[in-house]
Amino acid sequence: MKVSIRVVVETDDGAATTLHEVAHLERQTMRPEELGLTLAEAKDLLQQVQQVTVEAQVVEQLAAEARCLDCDQPRQHKGTHTVVMRTLFGTLRLRSPRLYHCPCQPHPTRTFSPLAALLPERSTPELRYLEAKFAGLLSYGVTAKLLAEILPLGRSLHAQAVRAHVHAVATRLERELGDEQSMFIDGCQAEWDELPRPDLPLTVGLDGGYVHSSAQTSRTDGWFAVVAGKSMPAEGDAKCFGFVQRFDTKPKRRLFEVLRSQGMQMNQQVTFVTDGGEDVRDLPLSLNPQAEHLLDWFHVTMRLTVMGQYAKSLPLVDASADLVLASGAPNALADHELADDEDEDDADEGEEEPRPMVTQCEAARELERLKWFLWHGNVFRALQVIDDLEDDLEVAGLETSKLAKALHEFGGYIRANGNFIPNYGERYRNDETISSAFVESTVNQVVSKRMVKKQQMRWTPRGAHLLLQVRTRVLNDDLPDVFHRWYPGFTHTIEPAARAE
Repeated sequence: MKVSIRVVVETDDGAATTLHEVAHLERQTMRPEELGLTLAEAKDLLQQVQQVTVEAQVVEQLAAEARCLDCDQPRQHKGTHTVVMRTLFGTLRLRSPRLYHCPCQPHPTRTFSPLAALLPERSTPELRYLEAKFAGLLSYGVTAKLLAEILPLGRSLHAQAVRAHVHAVATRLERELGDEQSMFIDGCQAEWDELPRPDLPLTVGLDGGYVHSSAQTSRTDGWFAVVAGKSMPAEGDAKCFGFVQRFDTKPKRRLFEVLRSQGMQMNQQVTFVTDGGEDVRDLPLSLNPQAEHLLDWFHVTMRLTVMGQYAKSLPLVDASADLVLASGAPNALADHELADDEDEDDADEGEEEPRPMVTQCEAARELERLKWFLWHGNVFRALQVIDDLEDDLEVAGLETSKLAKALHEFGGYIRANGNFIPNYGERYRNDETISSAFVESTVNQVVSKRMVKKQQMRWTPRGAHLLLQVRTRVLNDDLPDVFHRWYPGFTHTIEPAARAE
């Protein structure tokens, strides 16, 4: 069996018709490996159809530019150069003439190239879209191999080229972002009262992660922080975002635009849940007049659990007691002998009395009290417990122990975030948010899976930040809308199977 595939090109007026044979196939027997088109044949067919189509488009466009649009006089020809255009279905080398401008109208230059003006970028939007989409999910190298495997690109695609194109997309997104402001609350209470009834509250979680720096000298140093978060409306799809803390100059603007894209109004309640770190503590401020900022209960209990483990290094009993049974009951005989010796001269009067020891049971009991006060939002009593336990450890000579250091750090943590500690118990009973556990998975999804775990890459702050802008839009399914806004003719059709999922 022989199959010929031809392409017919017709002009708009139907006056001219051109026939091009682009493929010729032969099949002898029907075998699984020869059923339909092979991948190589499909690549060659698409490449040939692309070449014929583009050549027809170029001829038609140059014919329209050959005469002046104002006086209809033919333009003079200066020379010809080649424009290289990279597409999904091959690399095109187009002959682009350079024409003189007509003197009937003033122009800033004497000559111009019609194709170069129409194709300022040397790759098509669909190619850049696929590069950005897959690079947001996979490494640059895997993306280059994947696209070269399934598409007739007509050239070798390198990871450096994919990275450059992804950075170009992210840089354009960054230019579209508005200026940073210290205050994003707009209007007054009277104006807010006139707004329509808002949607249900938004819940926003913020957390941080770390990625390897390209400037590090070993695996144990050279990390920098990356902030990731997720905004969850009561109804609708959640959106994630991320940025590199020390590189981004517009963190508040970035978060505000995410909330605004989800329809946030100035009269809508927004709950921010953070881990209380310095890098995210002030980020939610001045974004919404109805916002409330909560310290994540998960991070509080995590620190308390670590201190509970440190407390297990303390002795079981007080070393200053002379005799103590294993069960904790006093020895009556020892007490009798001590009473008989009370009238004896104290030969060791000049010696220092032994210090009282903080036992495991005492430390565990105080940490439970501390947890109970924090659970009920009693920051004042919680700080008292921290100070008392610190004093006891200092008196016992344990001021340099791991527990004392962790307790001192925890006290500063609670004091810095005291205004953000609610009554967790009351909120829990009312089914309100008390934890940002959902953000832990977001950090894993946005940062760790792509930039840390199996990838084992090293990043510059700029490279990591730009990739995060593309990756979050891929995860949010916003990238097709971005390309459609940039290129109105860009179309992205979701396959039926993917749409059903």
